Formats: sequence, C-alpha cells, structure tokens
Amino acid sequence: MLGETDKHAEPAPKQREYASFQLQSLTPHIGAEISGLDLAKPLDEIQLRDLETAWREWKVLVLRDQALSSEEHKALGRRFGTLHSHPMHKMKLRGDDPEVLPVITTPESPYTAGDGWHSDVTCDAIPPKFSILHIHETPESGGGDTLFANMALAFELLSDTMKDFLSGLTAVHDGALPYVGAYKSKPPEGGYPQSEHPVITVHPESGERILFVNSGFTSHIKGLSPRESRALLALLFDHIATTPRLHCRVQWEPDTVTLWDNRCTQHHAVWDYYPECRRGERVSVLGEEAPAGPA
Repeated sequence: MLGETDKHAEPAPKQREYASFQLQSLTPHIGAEISGLDLAKPLDEIQLRDLETAWREWKVLVLRDQALSSEEHKALGRRFGTLHSHPMHKMKLRGDDPEVLPVITTPESPYTAGDGWHSDVTCDAIPPKFSILHIHETPESGGGDTLFANMALAFELLSDTMKDFLSGLTAVHDGALPYVGAYKSKPPEGGYPQSEHPVITVHPESGERILFVNSGFTSHIKGLSPRESRALLALLFDHIATTPRLHCRVQWEPDTVTLWDNRCTQHHAVWDYYPECRRGERVSVLGEEAPAGPA
C-alpha cells in the first residue's frame, strides 16, 4: 500500500541562504517565511532570481507586512507570466476584475472557497502554475489558517508498486464539482471546464514526480470501473489529508502574502472562524503548458 519503507527517508537539502532576503523554513519539507523583501516595489534581477529559486525549493513562501494595492499585486504576478482569469468570473460571481479573485468569507457566506484539499482550477486544460494570495483582514479571535501539502513528497511516500500503477493512469478534473456541486453556482453557457491530466505529472522545472489528483476537482480515473475509481481516489485523498509530514501551516496576519507553486502543492483553507470574517485577494499566473506525465 503506501510507502512504509520510504516514510523515514531523509529530505534532499534545500537552499536556505539568499543574497537579497532572509529565509526561515516552516518545515524541512515544505514552506518558508521570507523577510527583507518589499513586494510592492519592482523586483530587481537578483531579487527575482532568488525568489524564483526559493519558490522552487520550498514550494510555499510567506511574507509579512506587505501593503500591496491590487495593481501592485497584479504587477508582481506579471513578473512570472500571464495572469489567469478564474472560470467563475464569467458568471460575475467573483468580482469585476478578471485578473483578481476576491477571497472573502463573512457571517453571511454559505461556504468559504477552498475549504477542502485541492490545487487551484485543475479543471482548466492549463491550470495556474503559481498563486499569490494577499490577506487583508483576519478573524479577530484567530483561526482561518491555510494548510499546504507537498505533492512531490506525497508521491515519494507511495510504495513502488503503487507508483508504477498510478504512472499509467489519467484522471478527469471537472469544474462542476466545486463550482456547481459545492458552491451552487449556475454554470456558464457550455458549462465549466473539464480536462484530463495524468495522475502522476512531472514538474517542468524541478523534474520531481507529482501526485496530481485532488478532492476538489478530480471526478474519476479513466479506464477503471466507478467502484475502482472511487476506492483508489479515496485512498489517495486520505493519504494527502492524513499524512502530517506532507503539510505546513500558514497562520495569516493582515497584509500577509503567500506564494505557492500550484503544480506541486495542494492547500486547504480552514473555515474555523464563523461568525468572523477573513478577506483578501488572489492573483494567479497561467502555466505555459498542460501537465505532462512521465516519459
């Protein structure tokens, strides 16, 4: 079953020293907090190089005291590529700016976006490669943290037999699952996106193999019976949700910015603060190519 022989393997060394900022890891496997960098200012080439390296190494980066305007937030995202437009924007359900996704939960909210393990918008043929969330307001009594999980490590902790089996499979990712099923929105003309992606992908920069199914969007695995698909996905979703070694936890403060690599992480926005509020905005950067499986 899951990788008993690998569970105590030593993590590969990660870079901790950078020329343009200071870095403190959150765990040995995923997540780091950066200080000494002002994201509201244009990044010079050294800062940009260091940030990209740290992002690739740690997968999730947290920066405090970042008073970004929406335009500065978008300008930061554009340093890494073309900004993504969320599928729900077509229905005018997520703000007026197609490049900025409001992330707002109030006492009147029927749900909070992301309250379950997922990668962002994997229903798209080319999902976002990066997401950058700026939180403005946090619950007064605490709570509202976000958990992140390392999907390269999730793959590594599987048994070799399971790795081989999964590497030949394709999964369907359906936007109707969260946007209609959970959020009760009316789908746009033609419906929300639905795409097929390999169950195991290869990160285009690091070369790591990634477990690429998530409970938010993955509806089924092609080629398996419905019972087989449900059982296998339940096993993998449980592996992601209940293996603490995969996780780091971001505790938000006002004007915290968190950047994550959507290609190799999942996250869960914890809604434990009702009836209080959490508000912010997310900008995402579109990938250049569809997720690819092992050669």
